[in-house]
Amino acid sequence: MAKIEDWLTWALSPTISAILVTLIFSLTLPVLIHYYLYKRAVARELPTFLLLGPSGGGKTALLTLLATGTASPTHISQAPQTAICQLPSTTRASEDQYRSENDTSSRSQPSILLLDTPGHGKLRHHAFSSLTSPAAIKGLLFVVDSAVLSSAAGLTEAAEYLYDILLLLQKRHTQGKTSKGPQAIPVLLVANKQDVFTSLPVGLVKSKLEEELGKVRLTRSKGLLDSGIGVEDDDTDEEGNWLGEYGAKTFKFSQMREHGVEIDVVGGSTNGEGEDPGSVHECWSWIGANI
Repeated sequence: MAKIEDWLTWALSPTISAILVTLIFSLTLPVLIHYYLYKRAVARELPTFLLLGPSGGGKTALLTLLATGTASPTHISQAPQTAICQLPSTTRASEDQYRSENDTSSRSQPSILLLDTPGHGKLRHHAFSSLTSPAAIKGLLFVVDSAVLSSAAGLTEAAEYLYDILLLLQKRHTQGKTSKGPQAIPVLLVANKQDVFTSLPVGLVKSKLEEELGKVRLTRSKGLLDSGIGVEDDDTDEEGNWLGEYGAKTFKFSQMREHGVEIDVVGGSTNGEGEDPGSVHECWSWIGANI
């Protein structure tokens, strides 16, 4: 007790040494506390990848495949589902892209959070709210049923949903509050159920969706003009709600690059058949490249 009193007496004394120690302590302590709290917050925030798309596309089945490596029967989701997964040892994260293949040193594979959102029209607000939340969204996997896209109704539904998502990402990029802008969120278009006889090939899925997105763009642009909305309202004018290159006659996924959105397309099947069910390898490779 006496030692503590002696220390306090010295610390409060007007000596140079006591003043310097007190000053260093007062400046260092807040920094250490901030660093500790920051590291804890970062540790709790896993890189998140959002699964979205129309109902019946196979999002929950893909979630199960990525989380467990095996396929299992699923049902249409009525609420968001999550799964914490670890990047497979055969997949490289972006931080390991320059690591030599002959490098046998141990490395810790990062963990990610997969968030599966319902695809029903009345439940898609879960996906939209996730995109506008401060969570660490690293990428979107937009899953579609390749067989359903062969029908006009199925193609239109998928295109309209994808249009809303891409437009939200576009606005997020162009309306960023900082000069650098928010971190870009890439999109992986998963053309699922390629094993079904009536499914469209991956290349045709891409071109069909691009064509239909162009039609949706023209329809919505005409709707804005017919409603009498003027250019005075910067948030709802025609250019602000035009997806991709403004004024372009056709839409291509490549137009989204200038808005910070990179779109890739892969095909597969989530029924568990074949050597690579659901093209899980391609999905993991894409996820690893975007961590």
